[in-house]
Amino acid sequence: MQIGAFVFNAMAVDVSVDETTGKSRVNRAWSACDVGRAINPKMVEGQIEGAFVQGMGFALFEELVWHGPQISNPTLMDYKIPTFIEAPPELYSIIVESDDPTGPFGAKSVGEIGINGVAAAITNAVNRCTGARLRALPLTSERVLTGMLNAEGVR
Repeated sequence: MQIGAFVFNAMAVDVSVDETTGKSRVNRAWSACDVGRAINPKMVEGQIEGAFVQGMGFALFEELVWHGPQISNPTLMDYKIPTFIEAPPELYSIIVESDDPTGPFGAKSVGEIGINGVAAAITNAVNRCTGARLRALPLTSERVLTGMLNAEGVR
């Protein structure tokens, strides 16, 4: 008896980094998810796209700022999340179908798997673009600029 299903995701991102400010932007992204059977392909695409943008927020914008035991940015006025403007202009959702006899009608999950690799893909792309080796999220402009300046000192 099989319990659960194995799901897979592969992604690639194209980023640009402003060398003066350190601001990073995702220009294009491809996210391919193994979803078993896509019962409603448009909904699956929406899940993949939404997961990517949410993961992009984690990678580039979202950070809780603490002042002692208190959160300094408790509202959406202070806590930055991505909006339509920050979303990549080209976001390609690739549905990969496979057979999963344990899922309903052969379907697997899609909402969870689409977010898992986003931060790693964006961080790797920014590192490759800048020559930095950033290891802390989010990749704020300050962190990226500091990483670029440190990487230049090493070369």
